[in-house]
Parts: sequence; C-alpha cells; structure tokens
Amino acid sequence: MSGQGAPGPNPKDIDGSGVRVAIVAGSWHEQISNGLIDGARRFLDGCGTTWELIRVPGSFELPVVSKAALDSGFDAVVALGVIIRGGTPHFDYVANAATDGLTTVALETGKPVGFGVLTLDTEQQGIDRAGFPDSSEDKGAEAADAAVRTVLTLHALRQ
Repeated sequence: MSGQGAPGPNPKDIDGSGVRVAIVAGSWHEQISNGLIDGARRFLDGCGTTWELIRVPGSFELPVVSKAALDSGFDAVVALGVIIRGGTPHFDYVANAATDGLTTVALETGKPVGFGVLTLDTEQQGIDRAGFPDSSEDKGAEAADAAVRTVLTLHALRQ
C-alpha cells in the first residue's frame, strides 16, 4: 500500500486559524473527486482554517487556477484531481502537466500546494484512497494537512 509509513492527518494537532485555503478540484470522476473534497473539508474545518471550493473542469486546469487563487490572497491551495489510465498516452500527458504545473505554481508563488491528484490504473484504486468509510486512505485530508502544515512552517521561517 502506498500510504504505509505516512503520518495520519489529525486536524487537532495543529491550529489553522487565520489560514485561508482554496480547495481547487477537478470535476472528472465525480464520486472519487467528491470524496477527496469531503476529506479536505473535514480536515480544514477540524483545524480551524477558512476555505473556499473552486471547481475546474479537470486536472489539466488545476495549475492555472491554483496560481490565480494564490495570487488573489489565499495562503495555500489543496489541489485535488483524479486521472485514470486509459489505453492512450493521454494519461501521461495530463498527469505530468498537472504535477509539473502545480510544482511550478508553488515555487513561483512561494506558497504551498497540497498535492491530492490521484493517478490511478482503476476506479477502485481511487475509491480506496478517497476517504470513504471503507477506504484505506484519505488523500483529500492528507493534501489539506500538508498544505496547512507547510503554511505554518513557512510563517515560522519568515518571522
């Protein structure tokens, strides 16, 4: 399992009050996407952040909208998307563009992007990672945790 060894996100461990987060989420594979969003929301509510949901058509659009959100004053982005491998190279192009684009956004803005883009071979793999009651992982909450903790780390370093 890919999540072995990862710390479990616990919003009670951190104080996110005063942190403003944009959840930027793709619309493809609605069931999985909504599970990721719910996990991020639960985490962000649990640690006291303020947040806003911004939907985009797909994972390819995550970087440009994430950059706009950060440029408009959000402290962090939680980028959520679902890319399921098909029979063409399209999967590789979209996955690489989303990953490289979100990395560039974080480095250019100096603000965190919690990476919750699932790259999957099957829909079941997404369901297993989407934070449902029977899921083995909650990648939406993990991405939100990473974003908020990184905001707090950056604030401490910049003081």
